[in-house]
Amino acid sequence: MTTLKEFEDALREQGMHMALAILEKLRERDRTKRSVAPARRIAGRKMTPELARRILELHGTTEMTQQEIAFQLGVNQGRVNEVIKRGKWLHDDPASPEAVARDKAKARMAVDAAGKRPERRVIKPVSASDKKASKPKPGNQAQLLLGDL
Repeated sequence: MTTLKEFEDALREQGMHMALAILEKLRERDRTKRSVAPARRIAGRKMTPELARRILELHGTTEMTQQEIAFQLGVNQGRVNEVIKRGKWLHDDPASPEAVARDKAKARMAVDAAGKRPERRVIKPVSASDKKASKPKPGNQAQLLLGDL
């Protein structure tokens, strides 16, 4: 199979300037129709039992892929997979593992947004004199040293 660039080069070699002009017009038409597509999902929807049931319904009644279902419903494909394969999010139990994880993540985001990030531990550098003072680790006793020979 030939590429468009190879086709264009072949037209140029044959001196088919009219065909090259038509090709350029088609390219220009395509450039004018192009637009910057918006992001597929700006912010994901909150997973609810109703949304999980809708995912299962689409999965069971259509031939849509997980990615297509995710795009249509505005959720992550990984969430669609969790619902289909493991039945997550089907219950409105606030103590379920996924609900607890969601609530923890929301709490972390709220703390980060408020600017109250947890303090990082300070790791103090080890000086060269401290390195020399430390005891060497005992090596393999069965290993021979050059001085042993």
